[in-house]
Amino acid sequence: MGFSALLCACVVALCGAAPFTQSNEPDNDRPIIGILAQEVDDYMKKFGETYIPSSYVKYIESGGARVVAIRLNQSFAEHEKIFRSINGLLLIGGSVNLETSDFAHTAGIYFRLALKANNEGDYFPIWGTCLGFQLLTVLVAGQNLLSKTTAENVTYPLNFTSEASSSRMFTNFPSDVRKALSQEPLTANFHHYGVTKEAFMGNEKLNGFFSVLSTNIAQNGLEFVSTVEGRKYPFYGVQWHPEVSRFQWDPRYNFPHSSNAVRVSSLLAEFFVNEGRRSSHHFSEAAEESSALIYNYNPVYVANISAYEQSYFF
Repeated sequence: MGFSALLCACVVALCGAAPFTQSNEPDNDRPIIGILAQEVDDYMKKFGETYIPSSYVKYIESGGARVVAIRLNQSFAEHEKIFRSINGLLLIGGSVNLETSDFAHTAGIYFRLALKANNEGDYFPIWGTCLGFQLLTVLVAGQNLLSKTTAENVTYPLNFTSEASSSRMFTNFPSDVRKALSQEPLTANFHHYGVTKEAFMGNEKLNGFFSVLSTNIAQNGLEFVSTVEGRKYPFYGVQWHPEVSRFQWDPRYNFPHSSNAVRVSSLLAEFFVNEGRRSSHHFSEAAEESSALIYNYNPVYVANISAYEQSYFF
């Protein structure tokens, strides 16, 4: 859930990008979201080399989509084929090295494919949570803009910006939920690094690419960006963890489980899945689709060694 280093290899040119437009395709009522696996920490290596916490899988499934686990160490052609078969990508939180890890390298592949697709009118959304959000900022800015903004095991309300009310992410939130999100500690934070508001707004690439929807104050007093959405692309990022409110229960951690926290989690899951419904990507064969789904794997109980109850290993 933290951040350790940064990516340098997956920088793309973003100048002159055309805004995405509403797809003419009918809504896809069988959306599939890819979740990128991540290298495991040492204490879980007995189960496998890469993993996806089950809370992220349940989160996407609860929004009305199925999940494909995107495994690392595949060829570009294999990743390109997966990209054409799924309807969105989720980049999870974690603690891998974002300069040298396969997670960072592979995320860059999908990021560039998604940029190209959206520029050509082929709708494809990306969501980054915590480390995933941090990685998106590096991919867009092309440099390390993160600094120490520790918010470890704490919950906050969101300090909404003026752009939040007209955002795609929050526009369909009931007014009482949006009010609660701005007044109650509904967002779970587990990070040591982030992008300060000053650094974000001062970077032309980041500020031009993303709208800042909320900020928060770190434990050291610095104001960091906590929620963003793409101005021209369906790319979204949160420095906090919406999935934990419904699917993680370790009493050692400050996971918000109030009814409003659960409603926020549910609304965001449905929002991102609905973004995926606008993608017309699909598997070429039913058998190929079935073999790729997460149902082919069994989660492992890991609550005795981690903050997660279950994780999938690959």
